[in-house]
Amino acid sequence: MLRDGHAHDPCLLNWNQAMGDGPRGVEIIPDYFQASTSGEETPQTSSSSISCTNNEFEHSSSSRVWARRRLKTAASILNLLSPRRLSWVNDTNGQEKVVLSATEVKSLQSELADLEEREAHLRAKLEHTDEILRSCHLSGYLYMRTRWETLPGEPLPLDDTEVDDWLSRFVVLHGPCIYLYFLCTDLNPQDSTLLSDIIEVGPMPCVIQEDGETRYYFYIVTRLGLRYECSSTSKIQVDSWLTALQDKCKLSSHSS
Repeated sequence: MLRDGHAHDPCLLNWNQAMGDGPRGVEIIPDYFQASTSGEETPQTSSSSISCTNNEFEHSSSSRVWARRRLKTAASILNLLSPRRLSWVNDTNGQEKVVLSATEVKSLQSELADLEEREAHLRAKLEHTDEILRSCHLSGYLYMRTRWETLPGEPLPLDDTEVDDWLSRFVVLHGPCIYLYFLCTDLNPQDSTLLSDIIEVGPMPCVIQEDGETRYYFYIVTRLGLRYECSSTSKIQVDSWLTALQDKCKLSSHSS
């Protein structure tokens, strides 16, 4: 029951008033609903009367449990939303209650609006990821780094085998492009490369790391001189990317 100084229907949890421009204080009393015991106090003289009374008692008991669950659930939601945990207190009659001030109600309204906005954003991310997985030719997380090819007349690059500048990227082969995302849930890619710009694709030597794990590598070179080096612990994943890129870019197997 919600009490604000006026009479209300005890079977209705009026959330519109609790979360709207209502009174300054809203009091929630979960133990208001009591099971009727009138059926037990009245002597029964026939089996039909006993059956009817039992049904009424069961219905009343079920209603009371349902009402308590609704109120407990509402309190749980309030506890989750509030920046500070709401605590139950006992009044002089020993009933549990929670009292919300007008400021707390406005704070909850603001939190609900923020949660709705966050839900919409997460839903958009989920739908975007679902669309990628359904429509792309190939996708997955790879460790990547970029290098520039040496131009004629430039000195050979220093050996950077020991340089650890590998970054995890979610790579998507979709349509005429390769898209690079930080995470699979990102709405926009960090970078992209046209398949028509790719002139060379090939494997690189695998490396056995200190922990005994083997990493497999391949590279992609564009006509602009940009070189992508890609790594994975899965040989199947690396082979899949090599096969797909060679097919999509119309590159012969000897280029690898």
